[in-house]
Amino acid sequence: MNEKIINILLIEDDEVDVMNVKRAFKKNNITNPLVVANNGLDALQYLRKTQLEKPSELPRIILLDLNMPKMGGIEFLKELRHDEHLKNLSVFIMTTSNEDRDKIDAYNLNVAGYILKPLSMDRFIEAVSTLNNYWKLCEFPD
Repeated sequence: MNEKIINILLIEDDEVDVMNVKRAFKKNNITNPLVVANNGLDALQYLRKTQLEKPSELPRIILLDLNMPKMGGIEFLKELRHDEHLKNLSVFIMTTSNEDRDKIDAYNLNVAGYILKPLSMDRFIEAVSTLNNYWKLCEFPD
């Protein structure tokens, strides 16, 4: 099977969580390019610039935290879904928020999944492995 390179954007303000994602990628031999943005505003700026200048490098997958400064995850999702060029990107929420309101808001904005960050590193590595298997099965338009 010929695997395409899928760029991934991680939107996360907590440096420990960023390091945990990178560690989980390494443990699962995930070699997809990973770009990190610290909040929703930075992520939108990056996505819009990439879409204009290098559309082939636009991330297909976004891993999104909800609780961030400047622009939180739900606000980011609303902006993303209203952008004609970015609205179809696959977004997975990765958060500590177990609030029903956050889950409802996220799914109403067409997220691909809502994942609670596990407390143990082993469970986190397992969750990232499952995500990797999922997006390997998905077909994306060229």
